[in-house]
Amino acid sequence: MKEITAKELEQKLTSGEKLNIIDVREDLEVATGKIPGAKHIPLGQLALRKNELDKDKTYIITCQSGNRSKAACGILEALGYKVEDMVGGMNSWSGKTE
Repeated sequence: MKEITAKELEQKLTSGEKLNIIDVREDLEVATGKIPGAKHIPLGQLALRKNELDKDKTYIITCQSGNRSKAACGILEALGYKVEDMVGGMNSWSGKTE
């Protein structure tokens, strides 16, 4: 499974790269702030909402600490999606949030 650090992700966003980020945290966690432009799909809804995703795109998955994003990557890879796990989750994010 491919991995990306919070710093690498922040640099890509700062340089204007168009990225597909999925935040798999719960509603209350996302309410504290998420990466700008990230799509919120709680981990428990991921398989049910897979039709919202495009198999031709790569998705960067984030959660709070990195455990759920790893699980989400496993689920999505098994379903045929291209994913990258953001190591350390939002705990390691120092960029802007919305």
